[in-house]
Amino acid sequence: MRAVVRDRYGSADVLELTEIEKPGLEADRVLVRVRATSVNPADWYAMSGLPYLARPTVGLRRPRSRLLGTDYAGTVEAVGSDVTDFAPGDEVFGARTGAFAEYVDASSIAHKPAGLSFDEAAAVPVAALTALQGLRDKGRVQPGEHVLINGASGGVGTFAVQIAKALGANVTGVCSTGNVDRARELGADHVVDYTTDDFTTTGKRYDVILDVAGSRSWSDCKRVLDPGGRLVVVGAAKGGRTAGPLGHIAKLWLGGLASRRKVVFFIAKFDQSDLTTLCELLESGAVKPVIDRRYQLSEIGDALRYLGEGHARGKVVVTI
Repeated sequence: MRAVVRDRYGSADVLELTEIEKPGLEADRVLVRVRATSVNPADWYAMSGLPYLARPTVGLRRPRSRLLGTDYAGTVEAVGSDVTDFAPGDEVFGARTGAFAEYVDASSIAHKPAGLSFDEAAAVPVAALTALQGLRDKGRVQPGEHVLINGASGGVGTFAVQIAKALGANVTGVCSTGNVDRARELGADHVVDYTTDDFTTTGKRYDVILDVAGSRSWSDCKRVLDPGGRLVVVGAAKGGRTAGPLGHIAKLWLGGLASRRKVVFFIAKFDQSDLTTLCELLESGAVKPVIDRRYQLSEIGDALRYLGEGHARGKVVVTI
């Protein structure tokens, strides 16, 4: 099968589209013919090997795994002997390391939402799971609460605006001028254009801030959080080569230690029941994927370069 691999860390130039062996099929797994995948910041970090502090988990001098990618949508080709919920021909989506390839052997998987294309379904897993778990589980958003999404125009942010509305919140999105109308279309009750206004000086307070952009200090966030409010950090600027975004995240966490306001940083878990929850939201029309650009598998380097610029409006999808 064709797959995108890399044997060293670096820019998108280290990526190679080559032939590798198709994955075997274990008893509890499903072999999926991938029709589309999407790129995430985690893929960019895995490619670059940055920050250095994260390398003990992925390989110090070179990557432990040649494969990249996580999100996928496609068609079941075969199922293991212990699998009863899926059959060959089923259209599915999910998350699995090595998704920049023609096939994945999957376990975190769900039936593709009716009415969604493969491209749209591939845009969902990592970004939407991050938004769902960040708001519902870490932010504990309740109906009527005021929620601010800092970074409302990217992959996670566009899902977060919609999911917060589905949870019954009053939603404020923070984005640049070119994304203001899109944030309103997605359901934001209020939109702050950060190029002209500063959400930390308006006097408005929030029960929950979901920080995707990672652009503000703890003192800024504390100023607009209600006593007992929750700051959920799911993203940050790239930062330096050694600590990368971890430095900013650590400062926020340390700042919150002595405060009644709670600071949480987390990485989404690939939970099948949560994929099912997302499926229900997507089929009901409460949530829809926002796709910025589409690439072919042979153009994966261009897709990651574009994502690395930090200005994607929604998700960047790769068709296979």
